[in-house]
Amino acid sequence: MSFATTHGVALDGALGHLIDIQTDVSQGTPGMVVVGRADAAIREGLDRVRMAVTNSEFQWPSSRRTTFLLSPADLPKSGPHFDLSMAIGVLLATEQLKKVDRALLERSAFIGELTLAGGLRPAPGVLPMALAAAQRGIRRIFVPEPQCEEAQLVPDLEVIGVRSLAQVAAVVSGADELPLAPPVAELSGAQLVQWRGADRLDEVDLADLAGMADEKYAVEVAAAGGHAILLTGPKGCGKTSLAERVPTLLPDLALEEALELTALQSLAGAVAPGAGLARRPPFAAPHHDASKVSVIGGGSGRVRPGELSLAHCGVLFLDEFPLFRADLIEALRQPLESSEITIARREESVTLPARALVVLASNPCPCGNWTAQASTNRCRCLDRVRRVYEARMSGPIVDRIDIVRHVRAMSPADVDPFAPAEDSAAVRERVAAARARQAARFDGCGWRLNAHVPGPRLKHDWPLEPGAARLIDAAAGAGRLSARGVVRVQRLAWTVADLRAVDAGRAVAVDRPPGVEAVEVALRLRSGTPLDSATVRRRPVAGEVAS
Repeated sequence: MSFATTHGVALDGALGHLIDIQTDVSQGTPGMVVVGRADAAIREGLDRVRMAVTNSEFQWPSSRRTTFLLSPADLPKSGPHFDLSMAIGVLLATEQLKKVDRALLERSAFIGELTLAGGLRPAPGVLPMALAAAQRGIRRIFVPEPQCEEAQLVPDLEVIGVRSLAQVAAVVSGADELPLAPPVAELSGAQLVQWRGADRLDEVDLADLAGMADEKYAVEVAAAGGHAILLTGPKGCGKTSLAERVPTLLPDLALEEALELTALQSLAGAVAPGAGLARRPPFAAPHHDASKVSVIGGGSGRVRPGELSLAHCGVLFLDEFPLFRADLIEALRQPLESSEITIARREESVTLPARALVVLASNPCPCGNWTAQASTNRCRCLDRVRRVYEARMSGPIVDRIDIVRHVRAMSPADVDPFAPAEDSAAVRERVAAARARQAARFDGCGWRLNAHVPGPRLKHDWPLEPGAARLIDAAAGAGRLSARGVVRVQRLAWTVADLRAVDAGRAVAVDRPPGVEAVEVALRLRSGTPLDSATVRRRPVAGEVAS
C-alpha cells in the first residue's frame, strides 16, 4: 500500500476545518511536494517531517516521490501543526506501522509540530481545533502533552497527550508500551492568561465608591444588556474607578461562553497548562499608545486575536480614549456595530468574535479640568485645542455608543454618610437575573443579550408599546436620534424593562414590551441627561413588567 489518509485541522480565525491529509508514496522523480494551498510554514515543514521520521528510527522513502494533498484543496492552510499528521501518513503509506485499527484511524486527528529529533512542540489554537474535530465526527485526537488538558475541555473526545512521533506511532500500532521521550516545552505566551483570567471580585467592589448613584445605575444597565458606555468628566472624578468595577457586576460565564473565550485565548497561545475553562469574564485595559493590531487583531503571518477578542464576553476598557491612535478609533466601528471583527488580507479573510462590553473614558479637554460650571472651571486649554480634542471621537463612533454619562466629581456635600453603599454582589445578582430573562427571550436565536439583537428582528419580533414607539419616532423626527440610534434606544429600553422586572421580583419569563417610562430612561441614558432620583433608587414602574 503506497497511499494513506490522516486528519488534521486548519484554523480560519477561531473557526476550525477538518482537513484530510492524503499521502502518496510512488515511483517517480525522488522528492517531496505538498499541494492544496499550503503556506510556507507547511512547505518548509517537509524537511522537518523527513528528519523527524528518520531520527525516530523509521525509514524515509528517499528513492520515491512523496506527495501530500491537503484537502479540501481550495481552503487556505497555515501553521506547522500539520507536521505530525503528515509524518504518520508517510509511515502508514510505507506500511511501517503494523496492527493499525483502520476504523479507529478514520476517526482520529493528529496535531503537533515536529522537531528534527522527532519530538513534538505545542501548537497555538488546540482548543478550537479540538472543537472543530469533534463537531465533524473525530473521536480521538493526538496533541502535544502540555496541551492535553486544554483539549480535554471538549466533551466526548478522547485526548491522547504525546511527546514524540515515536510515541504516536506506538499508540496507532497498538503497542503495549510507549518509547521514552523528553518532556515537551510549554507554548510561549501562556503566562498571558495569568492576568487576562484574573478574578477581580476580591480586588475591587462597587461599594468602594461613595455616591455616584446615576453613574452606578448606568453601568448596571450596561452590564445587564452588554451595552457600550462612554464616561466623560474632569480628571479625578472617578471614571477609571467606576470602569474597573464593571467586571465585578458580570456573572460567571455560561459553558458556551467559556468555550468561546478559552478557544480565543488558545488561538493567541494564552492558555496555561491546567488552567481549564475561563469561567470569569475577562478584563482588558490596553494603554492608549497601543497599536491597532494589538487591540483589533491581525499581525504578520498567522492572524492573532487582539485585546478586543480576548475580552470576548468580558470588558474592554479604553481609558483616555481620545488619546488612542486615529486608525484604532475608527477601526472600532465594525466591532461596535456587529460584535465581530473581520480581518482581510489578499485571499484570506478571518472573522473573530468580539462581544466585549466596551467601556470608554474621556476627559473633556487635554488638561482634564474643564467643567460646564464657570465657578469650578479651572481649564486653561484654548477653545480650539479643546474642540480638536473632542473631535478625535468622531460622530460615527459616538453614534455607536449606547450609554453616555457625564461624571461629576463628588464633594462631601453630595454624599449621604448614612446611606448604605450597595456592593457588587447585590448588583451582580440583578444583572444575572436580567441576563437570564434575555436568554429565555432569545433562546435559539444565536445571541444572548439585548445589545446584540439585529435591528430588523428587534422591530418585528420584539416591538415596543405603541406609545413608547411614538416617543422614539418623535426624537428621531426632531433630529436627536439617527436611524442607528433608534435601534440602540430600543435595545436599551428592553434592558431597562428587564432590570425593573427583576426589581419587582418577577420570575424569568417572556415579558410584555417596554412602555413609555422605560423608553424615557433609555433616551436619557443615551443622551447623557441625568436621571431622576426615582429611577436610580430602582423603583419599578407599575404596568411595565411581565405579568
